[in-house]
Amino acid sequence: MARVALGISYDGRPWQGWQTQPHRQTVQDVLESAIARFLTVPVHTFCAGRTDTGVHAFAQVVHLDCEIDRTEASWVRGVNAHLPDTISVQWAKIVPDTFHARFSATSRSYTYVILNTQVRQPLWAGRAGWVFQPLNMEAMNEAAQSLIGEHDFSSFRSSQCQAKSPVRTISNITMVQQQSLIFISLSANAFLHHMVRNIVGALIQLGQGRESITYLDHLLSVRDRTQGAPTFSPDGLYLANVTYPGFDLPTIEANVLGHMRFAE
Repeated sequence: MARVALGISYDGRPWQGWQTQPHRQTVQDVLESAIARFLTVPVHTFCAGRTDTGVHAFAQVVHLDCEIDRTEASWVRGVNAHLPDTISVQWAKIVPDTFHARFSATSRSYTYVILNTQVRQPLWAGRAGWVFQPLNMEAMNEAAQSLIGEHDFSSFRSSQCQAKSPVRTISNITMVQQQSLIFISLSANAFLHHMVRNIVGALIQLGQGRESITYLDHLLSVRDRTQGAPTFSPDGLYLANVTYPGFDLPTIEANVLGHMRFAE
């Protein structure tokens, strides 16, 4: 029995999120179907982090156990032959039995892309969140730094979040603007359900001048989701990287800024 890790990229627009559903219109369902056709036996995969409907990934990581011997290169070519254009295996690696796509990960990084233009741009539909009002990047960046560190993120978690604890540790938040595109990148040990989209929603409210510079501090202190900003669109959210110290996994080029600069 071998354990195999796969690096997966996908466009989330056609899919109802990662996790398998009865209607089978999810990334996990389609990926497992492709692997089953490649191996001729059914399989079950475990992922680094479940993404919602419409959310994209440059660097999702999954693992599965398999009794059939295949080379790593064969895994990539063979599974991709059965996948649609919106999902692709980027790499495969035989890993020790101690590896787990979810529990071995020590950090995850997401990037949110905002299109900040007065008129919506159809070519970015489903790929970036659109905000037509001007945004104060300096104020957004200053306020965001208060989120770094270990905090109770109850004000930023979905009411449907199933995590046992609302405490998470954000290690880094960066913002970069390239003409009309704004890239907000966050790294943490783990994220709560809708946490990134709720943080982005709060930052946008602040950037529009609807909230003061102390807004995020206030939300951290009250620990009350009802006082937070509306959950922002999934369109511009990308799972950009997952870190596994000690396992020497291949990497996917997950610099969203580098991939998208061409659009400007």
